[in-house]
Amino acid sequence: MRIEMYGELPGALRVQVEALQDEAWPPEGEATYGHDPLLRPRSMVLVDADGRVLAALDLLFKTLHHAGEQWRAAGLSAVVTHPAARGRGHGRRLAEAARTALAEGTVPPDGRDPSGRAEPVAVEVGLFTCDRGLARFYRAAGWAELGGSVLVGGTPEEPFPSDRAGFDKVTMGAFFTDRARAARPLFTSARIGLYPGTIDRLW
Repeated sequence: MRIEMYGELPGALRVQVEALQDEAWPPEGEATYGHDPLLRPRSMVLVDADGRVLAALDLLFKTLHHAGEQWRAAGLSAVVTHPAARGRGHGRRLAEAARTALAEGTVPPDGRDPSGRAEPVAVEVGLFTCDRGLARFYRAAGWAELGGSVLVGGTPEEPFPSDRAGFDKVTMGAFFTDRARAARPLFTSARIGLYPGTIDRLW
């Protein structure tokens, strides 16, 4: 098995990942699951020796404004495991690898720099929400639960908070720089205006 990361998935992998995503989050009409390109999505896949995708997730990126400061933020999205491969730790391994890649600054650029000199994506803070029942899964992968924190998605004009009625979400996080680690208390028991837009309303 191997873990691979892409700015744009190659055709064979893309077909498999889209099928897994569409099964997990059935699309409306003929549209397939997707992300806002402004969030610079990257895909991570865990692939077996035969090229079968066992697990996949996406990383999304944006500049976050919180507590009077700007933060280079990233989050996990669309974490999914192949139904026939569940219960074997594949999803945890991939979520752990994503955290490591963000911490070590090894997330590749999007490939739009023809010189090939583009720097890897630098991130200070990792933030995302998950169903409360999945918090233990992400803690096992090295992410921390930010008790009492709420991510506010959508847009400032049309907010989409993670504590809205009918949701039972928790906020998970990680802090990758000295500056971010020192500011961790500002991200705990806080309302954090993520505002990723109208496509990925709450990653």
